[in-house]
Amino acid sequence: MTTTPRAAGALLAGALTAVLAGCGGGSSSATGAPPDVTVTAGPQELAVQPTQYCGSGEGQRYEVTPPLVEVSPDTPIALTVPDDVAANGWSVQVFDGRLEEKLGEVDVGAGTTTFDGINSSDVVPPAYYLVVVEDAHDDCLLTGSWPVGFLRAGGEIGTDPTATPAG
Repeated sequence: MTTTPRAAGALLAGALTAVLAGCGGGSSSATGAPPDVTVTAGPQELAVQPTQYCGSGEGQRYEVTPPLVEVSPDTPIALTVPDDVAANGWSVQVFDGRLEEKLGEVDVGAGTTTFDGINSSDVVPPAYYLVVVEDAHDDCLLTGSWPVGFLRAGGEIGTDPTATPAG
């Protein structure tokens, strides 16, 4: 079951402020709309919109409600990025359920469109966030950020973060 509770959106909106400050304002790309990242968790598949994206050398922040995905233990997770993001290189950052502590980061090789080396039980807390982060390119320091929360049975997503994640 996939939900997008208001609390998760409020949490990420406040907690990702430092990450989102990586690029200046302006249009996101020549085509207008920023690309989505596809997240597959077992039989569930959803498109994740960026909270930030930089196209044509100019960054743009977006007010979106990041999704929260309810998962069973040991559910395989795959993250798929568009070809242009893959060409730049990207990573997956892992945060706790309150976005207070960065638990880890996995660099994904340039040219790789799908990372499927994680399952829902690989992260110790039952509530956590995965954030797809595009590598810097052109004049942007941080070009793209796509957060998605995961909740295993017994977990609870925090609603009042006290720190912002490091980019």
